[in-house]
Amino acid sequence: MNTLNLQSLLDLNWSLLKQALPSFERSLVKCRDLDFSSLISFEIEESLDALSSKFSRLSDIYTQKILKTIIFLLREDAPTFLDRMNLCEKLGIIPSADEMIAIRDLRNTIAHEYLNENLIEIYMEIIRLSDSLLTAIVETEKFYIKSKN
Repeated sequence: MNTLNLQSLLDLNWSLLKQALPSFERSLVKCRDLDFSSLISFEIEESLDALSSKFSRLSDIYTQKILKTIIFLLREDAPTFLDRMNLCEKLGIIPSADEMIAIRDLRNTIAHEYLNENLIEIYMEIIRLSDSLLTAIVETEKFYIKSKN
């Protein structure tokens, strides 16, 4: 794929991310201060499920589409997810490879979690890692805008 096509793909993916971001942020605000020590109502569980789904979608767009495309545009060789995150941290595209790896691991846990017994822990981890995801997106956007100029 040539540079022009990659840049168009990156622009498209940024547009997808920007569309997903407001809904994720609203869900995060709704769930951030929940008390997990008491019984969770069905309505709260639905809100947490929505947050979980939006977290997964946003992190996928970001890590699997945007960061991957940036690596291709930079003509860097980083074949694995770990390689890409370490390179992105080294280049200043993201603040922390470890945080992005934790976000990806959590996304994978969400996708494969079938037992209700771990859901509270997963929801709490989503809320904890959401700020890291949002911070990384802001840092990458600065890099993206700078690279376009």
